[in-house]
Amino acid sequence: MRTTIPVRLGERSYDVLVGPGVRTSLAEVIERLGANRAAVVSARPEEWVPDTGVPTLLLPARDGEPDKRLSTVESLTGEFARFGLTRSDVVVSCGGGTTTDVAGLAAALYHRGVAVIHLPTSLLAQVDASVGGKTAVNLPAGKNLVGTYWQPSAVLCDTDYLSTLPRREMLNGLGEIARCHFIGAPDLRGLPLAEQIAASVTRKASIVEQDERDTGMRHLLNYGHTLGHALEMATGFALRHGEAVAIGTVFVGRLAGALGRIDQRRVDEHLAVVRHYGLPAALPADVEPAVLVRQMYRDKKAIAGLAFVLDGPEGAELVRDVPPEVVTRVLDRMPRESLEDLVGTPAPATDAAPV
Repeated sequence: MRTTIPVRLGERSYDVLVGPGVRTSLAEVIERLGANRAAVVSARPEEWVPDTGVPTLLLPARDGEPDKRLSTVESLTGEFARFGLTRSDVVVSCGGGTTTDVAGLAAALYHRGVAVIHLPTSLLAQVDASVGGKTAVNLPAGKNLVGTYWQPSAVLCDTDYLSTLPRREMLNGLGEIARCHFIGAPDLRGLPLAEQIAASVTRKASIVEQDERDTGMRHLLNYGHTLGHALEMATGFALRHGEAVAIGTVFVGRLAGALGRIDQRRVDEHLAVVRHYGLPAALPADVEPAVLVRQMYRDKKAIAGLAFVLDGPEGAELVRDVPPEVVTRVLDRMPRESLEDLVGTPAPATDAAPV
C-alpha cells in the first residue's frame, strides 16, 4: 500500500510517497522535471539506487555527523561542476538524514539552486529529515548552524529500505515519531510502522505549509530538540539524534511541569510515550548540566536567553527567556545512566509491526 502526502507550498509544492517500492518512481519524477542529467549522492550500495532514466553521476557519501560539514558540500559541488551539471538538471540523495541534508544544501547552493529529489533510507530521514526543505551542516560550535531552505521536487520514502536497518537505527527514527505525540499528531502507538511514518510526515507537512521559513509555528517541530542537540554535541555524537531527542522530550515535559504549564499526569505522559518506543529517557551520567546549558544558549531559537518548545494549556508553543536556574534544577533532577546503558536500551516490543 502506498500513501501520497502533498506538501502544498504554491510553486514549490511536491509529494511525499510512502510505501514499499516507491523508489521505482524516480525515473518518472525526473522525466516530469525535464532534467537531462542527474547527480546521485548515495550513502548506500549502488544497487540500492533505482534507475534515473538519464545519464547519471554516482557520488558515494557517508552518513553520520562527521561528514555533515561544509567541506563535504564543497566536494560535492566540485563534482557537480566537473560533471557539467546545469540548473536544468537534478540532484538525487539516497541515504539517511546526513545525506539528505548535505545533498540538499549542495543542490541549493550550486548554480544558486538545482532541483533535488530525496530517497531517504533511514527511519529518521523518512519521518523528518528529508521533508520540509531545511538543509544544513554543522559547525564545531553547534548543530545545523549553516544552511538554507530548499524544497525538494519529491520525496520517495520506500519502506523496503527499512528492512535492512539495525535495531539502534530504528530507535533513532522512533525518537522523532515519539515527539510527534506532543505536537498535534494522533496517538501513533501500536500502529504499523508505515502508518506511523505517513502520520508523522502528514503532521510535518501541515506545519511546514503554514510556516515554511521557521518564523512561528514551525518551531513546534523542534520539540525535544533543544536539549537533544546539546546532548549530541556534549557526547561527541555518541548519542544518536533520535535518542537525544527522546531524552529531550522527557526533559521538556518536566520543564513544562516545573513552570506550571502542565500537570503531573501530562508530565508522566512524556515518559510513558518515550518508554513505549523503547527509547532512552535519562541523562548520560558523565555530562554536566552546566555544559548542556551553555550549549543550549547556542540554539537557533535562543535569541535572548534560553528558549524551548513546551507543552501547555493550548498545546505546544515556543517559550522564550526560560529562567536558567529552572532549567538547571530540572536537569539536576533528571535520572542518570551510563552512556553504555542508554544506547543499549531494549528495542520496542509493540511498534516493530511490518511495514
